[in-house]
Amino acid sequence: MRLSPPRMRHPVAAGRRLTGLLMLAAFALVVVLVTIFILTAINRIADYANRLDDDRSRQTTAGALGTFESQLRATLNDYAAWDDAAQFVYAPDGEAWVKSNYGEMTVNSDLFDVAMVMDARRQVVMSYQDGQPAGWDPHDYFDASLWTLFDKAASAAAGSSPEATGFVRTTKGVAVVGVALVRQKSGDLDKPNDERRFLVFARHLVAAQVAKMGQTYVVEGLQFTSNDAGSPNKVEIRNVHGKLLATLGWRSRLPGNLGYHQVKPLVYCALAMVGLFFLLLLVSGSNTLNRLKDDEAAARRLAMSDRLSGLLNRAGFFAALDELVAEGRQRELHVLLLYLDLDGFKEVNDAYGHATGDQLIRGVAAGLKALVTADSVLARVGGDEFAVALLSFDAQQTAETLSDRILGFFDEPFVIGERVATIGTSIGIAISPRGSVAGEELVRRADMAMYRAKETGRGRADYYRPEMDAEREDRNRLEIDLRIAIERRELHVVYQPVVDAEGWGLIGVEALARWTRKGYGPVPPEVFIPIAESTGLIDQLGLFVLHRACDTLRHWPGLKLAVNVSPGQFRDPAFATHVGSVFRKTDTDPSRITLEMTEGYFIQNPDRARMAITMLRQLGVKIALDDFGAGFSSVGYLRQFGFDRMKIDKSLVNALDEGGRAVDLLQATVALARSLCIPVTAEGVESQDQAIQLRLTGCDELQGYFFGKPMLAEEIDAMYRGGRRNSN
Repeated sequence: MRLSPPRMRHPVAAGRRLTGLLMLAAFALVVVLVTIFILTAINRIADYANRLDDDRSRQTTAGALGTFESQLRATLNDYAAWDDAAQFVYAPDGEAWVKSNYGEMTVNSDLFDVAMVMDARRQVVMSYQDGQPAGWDPHDYFDASLWTLFDKAASAAAGSSPEATGFVRTTKGVAVVGVALVRQKSGDLDKPNDERRFLVFARHLVAAQVAKMGQTYVVEGLQFTSNDAGSPNKVEIRNVHGKLLATLGWRSRLPGNLGYHQVKPLVYCALAMVGLFFLLLLVSGSNTLNRLKDDEAAARRLAMSDRLSGLLNRAGFFAALDELVAEGRQRELHVLLLYLDLDGFKEVNDAYGHATGDQLIRGVAAGLKALVTADSVLARVGGDEFAVALLSFDAQQTAETLSDRILGFFDEPFVIGERVATIGTSIGIAISPRGSVAGEELVRRADMAMYRAKETGRGRADYYRPEMDAEREDRNRLEIDLRIAIERRELHVVYQPVVDAEGWGLIGVEALARWTRKGYGPVPPEVFIPIAESTGLIDQLGLFVLHRACDTLRHWPGLKLAVNVSPGQFRDPAFATHVGSVFRKTDTDPSRITLEMTEGYFIQNPDRARMAITMLRQLGVKIALDDFGAGFSSVGYLRQFGFDRMKIDKSLVNALDEGGRAVDLLQATVALARSLCIPVTAEGVESQDQAIQLRLTGCDELQGYFFGKPMLAEEIDAMYRGGRRNSN
């Protein structure tokens, strides 16, 4: 009996051991199942992360190709829609300019490496590649899709952009090619279809650029690859005909696999710490997703940035402004918007070239960054337009302080290499009280205020006011009525007498435009002339006045005719041709005609002014410098351009009544002109004493209300026939 208990304990111990083994097996099975479940889940997450990253790479690569094409389109637009190009590309002697500004720009250029100018019959006028004249025929060098792009640009409907871009196969490889009509910046071109010329730019996509694109857009191993139908990591490049040109491929970064291999050892080594394992898994997965989000955010920021200035572009600005307005509405803060347009930038760009203009834009952007606060939204929203938006408790005070700082910044000249550029800015200010005005409307208001600042003197800031909308509407209606009046020849021309200083006899007239608006009455010239200049109507208006005056001049064979020329007309490369056409149609002797122009344009554009004067003088007309003494009054420009006559501004004449220094100044001015052998006309003469004083100082011609106000042709005719002067 004593031995029985031990015999009984053995099966119990065995049972316990068996139970332990079963429990251990069960636990092991659970651990294995949990491990399998976890590893399977991790594997699926890794696979999903891999596919998500590949999709991101695919979309980013496609976007990079789109950006590559859009950059060429923007460059093409800058060089094709250019007033200088519209002049020199069509000029018989413009070959040197075309080669300098197009052909030679292809050397070591990140913008384009092939430049061609072609006529409407697809004949090559100029072709350069990598800074040297091209030795190939474009029909052999490019595939047939080039001509599809050419036809698309050539047949663009009125009002649409005469440009086309796309990828094209060349003998060198694959390139993005753009074709655009060479025209003025405004889009106007007075050439028939068969005389038009087109600018062709090509920018080759080479392996180095593809690799750099991969670094910029975080696409690992981006390169040209074969068209492997089984590879999902590819983006195809096709031409406008849908033909496959090349394929870009990349290496999958496999961020999911990276996370999987980081976590798996922990799973095998720390099965007892399942909770910690899940925590580590969550952290690893979160890091992977964060990296993906960071990559996407970087690509998004790149798409919203201006590549020249480094600031937000227009799309990025509108997105940021909408967020700012929403935040202002939530926090009950005012949203302040300053809209800047550079004054004089076009002149600097035209005078020194696009490269200097680009450096100037970078300098302005850097200066504005230093002036605004870190929480402000700063963007370049156009070629020479910038915008600043921020939240403020006191928007009025903030606007005044910031605009004063910005205007002060532009008081200093910009040093660009060896050149010094002086520009200003006009600022429009609009406020969204507590975010109550949407972003798009806020921009419209600030833009309107900016144009008001320009119209009222430039170099200043102006606030949006509700009455500006009504004024803009009135101006738009006035512009429409003026356009109709010019088309229907409803304007008329009046003539102001010009007399000989000795005997006050009538020797000539100055033609002036007048407009009586239907339903409103007479519109002052100082109102409708600026509108005509800003809208491009001045060309038609000026030629109308010249044509009407020349027609009338035939009745006064003994008189001379003076006609004012606007800077807008003078900038037209074909202006001299139009003037010559008027002379032929009216059978006018050009030697009887004097074209009067102000000195501002000569100072801003001396080279182009000299060329235009040369072409006009070849017709036989005389050139007079108008309003001398009211502007820069540079002696150097008097010598440089050799004007046929100088007209003293009426401000100098009116000052004669004050005596003293005013008389001395007038005498010095006339003496200066006589030393340069330039005859002098004094305008604005209103009294007999002024007329006598002007004659004594050496003026040979006089003009003003004392001799007659601007009058109808019939009144001039009576004065001319009667051989008498009008003493008013």
